Amino acid sequence: MPLLNIDVLEGRSDAELRLLLDTIHTVVVAAFGVPERDRYQILHQHKKNEMIIEDTGLGLDRTDKVVIIRMTSKKRTPAQKQTFYRLLAEQLEEKLAIQSSDIMVSIVENSDADWSFGFGRAQFLTGEL
Repeated sequence: MPLLNIDVLEGRSDAELRLLLDTIHTVVVAAFGVPERDRYQILHQHKKNEMIIEDTGLGLDRTDKVVIIRMTSKKRTPAQKQTFYRLLAEQLEEKLAIQSSDIMVSIVENSDADWSFGFGRAQFLTGEL
């Protein structure tokens, strides 16, 4: 936990997609202090006509390298979130040449009762996690 849904346009190689997912996970671990195996990522690839990602009036020029990350997570501090955004932009630029203008993130927070990792139990509530 957190759970990440990552949307990209089709056309990246398997190696590039793996590097993308690995890089995002490294940033999650660094910014939020989650354990290394606390990794839940779902990648969605779309045809170009299936994603319209504009700029909300910020003057952003999006390219075919656009990455949209929807994160569902327990509460995180504003400082943790800002660290995540900054590290994500730095690392994706460095490792995959994805410009910061091509990265959009939305974080939705929930509580301990909103998670079950299996076995029909809410592990945060039962004390298993």
